[in-house]
Amino acid sequence: MTSQSEAHRAITAVWKLEQPRLIASLTRMVRDISLAEELAQDALVIALKNWPEGGVPKNPGAWLTQTAKRRAIDYFRHKKMAATKLVEVGHGIETDVPDHVEALHDAMDDDVGDDLLRLIFTSCHPILPAESRVALTLRLLGGLTTEEIARAFLAAEPTIGQRIVRAKKTIADANIPFEVPRGPERAERLASVLGVLYLIFNEGYSATAGDDWIRPQLCEEATRLGRILARLAPDEPEVHALVALMEIQSSRLGARTDAKGHPILLQDQDRARWDQLLIRRGLAALARAEELDGADAPYALQAAIAACHARARHAEDTDWARIVALYARLAQVTPSPVIELNRAVAISMAEGPAAALVLIDSIKDDPALKNYHLLYGVRGDMLSKLGRHTEAMLEFRRAAQLTHNEREKAYLLNRAEAG
Repeated sequence: MTSQSEAHRAITAVWKLEQPRLIASLTRMVRDISLAEELAQDALVIALKNWPEGGVPKNPGAWLTQTAKRRAIDYFRHKKMAATKLVEVGHGIETDVPDHVEALHDAMDDDVGDDLLRLIFTSCHPILPAESRVALTLRLLGGLTTEEIARAFLAAEPTIGQRIVRAKKTIADANIPFEVPRGPERAERLASVLGVLYLIFNEGYSATAGDDWIRPQLCEEATRLGRILARLAPDEPEVHALVALMEIQSSRLGARTDAKGHPILLQDQDRARWDQLLIRRGLAALARAEELDGADAPYALQAAIAACHARARHAEDTDWARIVALYARLAQVTPSPVIELNRAVAISMAEGPAAALVLIDSIKDDPALKNYHLLYGVRGDMLSKLGRHTEAMLEFRRAAQLTHNEREKAYLLNRAEAG
């Protein structure tokens, strides 16, 4: 007999691990994400009822899978749709129940890894708005509840729920095939997948709003999904590059805030608190991306910049000249005023604030930066270092007005007072 609390802990842990695989396999069978999700939830409900009484099975993941299979069979049988649906699935199944069972078992056991990849590509389909891709990915692949996603993005729970429902309906209405695209479409769709993961990660790494500057759960979830994607698509250099970037950036999470949650800038962080395991994993992923001839791609260049910081035991050891060069190459590959702003920061460290200010002033009127608070924060920092304190104060105040993150706002106002 297993205690109820032990059983519930086991169910939570197993569900987190198995849910994406379960939904992916069920979706391949029934060709309907919503139905697959319902069948997986049915298996969870049965586990919640049975495990506290009968004990946690030796292989709880397999137990959930078998239960979901039976629920799928029951669904088709009770709806008197088994024959039609199973023929649609294309497995050439006979109409008697025992054959259905065998066919469904075979379907569930086949290509689990490929099913996950199909689910990732479906959840991140470009037909969906970016916010819907994020919500659907976190729900189906991250196993987060609607409430958890809403809390992570400071959105109303009904809003997130509606996004997920609309996303699934859009996929169904568009009759999007549950498959991994090939040829030119694969590159476009992979870019969408990676974009979604990076969006999730960045929101965790530097929250756009709310009382917390970082949300480690989002970083962990995006990195976990990236690792899964790297296993499923081992020959894609940009996947390894993004994983490298997220691993290395994640290594600093514990040092990015003090005990009260106040931001600590990179140069001031206690590098002994950086997670060396994550750094090693990140450097290995970057090496893999470079082996696959992906060193010059955007995520690889960003990961290489992050690696420069990771390799420096002390802030003064940082190879700023190389970072400047990497940003210059990144700006060529993906021109962007934000990248130029980051390059300016690197130039300030390599050559001094005056040189950086020249570059910043050349881009400050770009419409894309009009409401970008970091433009004013960085410019204020350069002005402060040049002794132009009144101008710096005004820039820091402007930056504080534009940010929606309370921790960042407080930091910027403190800088404004300091001049």
